[in-house]
Amino acid sequence: MYIEVHMIQNFAPANLNRDDTNNPKDCEFGGVRRARISSQCIKRAIRTSPVFTETTRVAVGTRTRWLVRLLRGHLVEAGKPEEEATAILQEFVPQYAGGLDKDGQRTKVLFYLSRGEIADIVQALLDNWDRLSDERVMKKLVKDLIKAHKGHTGAPDIALFGRMLAEKPELNLEAACQVAHAISTHRVAMEMDFFTAVDDLSREEETGAGMMGFTGFNSACFYRYARVDWDQLVKNLNDDKALAQRTVEAFLRAAVAAVPSGKQNAFAAHNPPSFLLAVVRRDGMGWSLVNAFERPVRPSRDSGLVTPSVAALDAYWGQLCRVYGTDTLIRTAALALDPDLPLDHLKEAQVADLEAWVRAVVEALPAEEAVA
Repeated sequence: MYIEVHMIQNFAPANLNRDDTNNPKDCEFGGVRRARISSQCIKRAIRTSPVFTETTRVAVGTRTRWLVRLLRGHLVEAGKPEEEATAILQEFVPQYAGGLDKDGQRTKVLFYLSRGEIADIVQALLDNWDRLSDERVMKKLVKDLIKAHKGHTGAPDIALFGRMLAEKPELNLEAACQVAHAISTHRVAMEMDFFTAVDDLSREEETGAGMMGFTGFNSACFYRYARVDWDQLVKNLNDDKALAQRTVEAFLRAAVAAVPSGKQNAFAAHNPPSFLLAVVRRDGMGWSLVNAFERPVRPSRDSGLVTPSVAALDAYWGQLCRVYGTDTLIRTAALALDPDLPLDHLKEAQVADLEAWVRAVVEALPAEEAVA
């Protein structure tokens, strides 16, 4: 079973996701330049959205290279000497999470842990504290922890987005969610803002700006797509279907609410999606609808970009259903901010509001079960 989410989201001038030159990310699609927001940026906006934690009722995981510092804080809080804790962790962390940098404080790559995993590690170290100088004890402790944490997690965000460690593949976790880069449905040209700032303490004879520079920005109507593998999600959460249901609901709500934070103090592009489509299907191929925009849409005389974008998506959905059939579809729910948007193929799938849209998906999932 898979849950697919499609969105049309129109943003005012913004620089939501920057490249190495501080300009908005872009790409070429359908032979023209498009605005782009990376999947990594979207995923972070989702997992850090307050509604995600509020809905799952479970704390999100911690992604960090400062694993020694993180664990040392807990050990010192438990009454262990800081210097001794540092020495022990500099032995433990390389065996559990891969090598450390030369500073002996940071792992070579970002490590993604749940609150439960952190607590288990700290407790195991405390329980074996007086014997950790024995190399055999340390190796067994590491082996037992890896075995206990292998193949599942208690953090919904880690269950969704996975964990990949080249140096410790035993702790890899297959992501249950695939997130596409959001791209504009139309051709986009880069724009530049020349700005100046006034020095408040300049004297009258001291002319000129206190600071000046350039900021890149664009304005675009984006198509967003994500796919959640229900069975993989349940497996990642150690077969806790109740938590898996809350995680799907949290993902839906956070995906709608979350907006990347890049340059928002300068642009304030807080624009909710104009159109939402959720599909629950049994097996079968995934249906990204991005090829609805392979030929870039253009605004008509009486519309901007949202209306032709939704119309193109609706038409492409109809083509896919005609050619590949609808036998795998369990539930389809569409929500339009503007009730007058032209829908032919998705008209019967329309719901009234966000709550009905979320409920349509959650009610299509298997019955709620929790691990005893």
